[in-house]
Amino acid sequence: MKNYLVTGGAGFIGSNFIHYMFRKYGDDINIINVDALTYAGNLENLKEIENRSNYSFVKADIRDKEAIDRIFKDNDIDVVVHFAAESHVDRSIKNPEVFVETNVIGTAVMLNSAKAAWELPDGTYKEGKVFLHVSTDEVYGSLSDPKDYFYETTPYDPHSPYSASKASADLLVKAYTDTYHFPAKITNCSNNYGPYQFPEKLIPLMINNALTGKKLPVYGDGKNIRDWLYVDDHCKGIDMVIESGRIGEKYNIGGHNERENIHIVKTIIKTLKEILPPDDPRSANVSEDLITYVEDRKGHDRRYAIAPDKIHNELGWLPDTSFEDGIKLTIRWYLEHEDWMKNVTSGDYQEYYKRMYNE
Repeated sequence: MKNYLVTGGAGFIGSNFIHYMFRKYGDDINIINVDALTYAGNLENLKEIENRSNYSFVKADIRDKEAIDRIFKDNDIDVVVHFAAESHVDRSIKNPEVFVETNVIGTAVMLNSAKAAWELPDGTYKEGKVFLHVSTDEVYGSLSDPKDYFYETTPYDPHSPYSASKASADLLVKAYTDTYHFPAKITNCSNNYGPYQFPEKLIPLMINNALTGKKLPVYGDGKNIRDWLYVDDHCKGIDMVIESGRIGEKYNIGGHNERENIHIVKTIIKTLKEILPPDDPRSANVSEDLITYVEDRKGHDRRYAIAPDKIHNELGWLPDTSFEDGIKLTIRWYLEHEDWMKNVTSGDYQEYYKRMYNE
């Protein structure tokens, strides 16, 4: 039985990954979820599996060396899946230091703890150990030519404190493989969407605001383009890289679902109107009249687009979910989990929302 240490497992992608792994492997794996439970970490995401005998949760900050060392000491960890990160660009513009501390220092702590636990006296590593670092396409910067794509060989050109901190973490992981021959792999994904995503990100924000009749804030002219990846397809790719990807390599995971932001917003409105029954009082709120263009984000990248050729050619990965299907699945999930949305949009989140969009 493999022991997986998942950092940030109470967050959006981390919790979806844990659900995916238990659906696929059942009782044949053991997962230890480490999360600091900041605003975006929510144990409600894992209610369905919290009582499994092969799952455990540890509340700890990845910057806490003693806590992380203790986890490695108490458990024979085979695979680290490192999701834990500050991930929202707007927050990084407001408070960049936190992103450096978590995304760079935290990654360094994770690497050092894993290296100390896995390294043998001769400088090699225990057999079968893997450190999978999950990163983003934002490290590559922005694409100006509509024919261009991000490849694994694309030079890094981050434009926000968030993407700069993730680029730093990526390079740190690469340095450990180059210097210490540490058994690490890196994945860089495009924009994820799906269940359990905190509603500061575009899709759940627009769903929640449309249902409650609030304005739908769209940055700039709304024509910024992102490549959208359904979260389950991302989880499948991560699992394949862990199992079959080459040590020291990086793999881009993208959905080939490029859409302008304004198209995403209008698609959400259209889909909500199709799904909501006519007698549902929320349907009266849903209208394109709610769309409000706001001042563009500082350093806002124009277009991201990943070429997932390498993961397809080497590992056989392809996304299973088209954007048209994925957005319907996502909207239905949020409609069926109203209580989850109400719980996460109370308190501190509301204050943050007012600061970011109302002012």
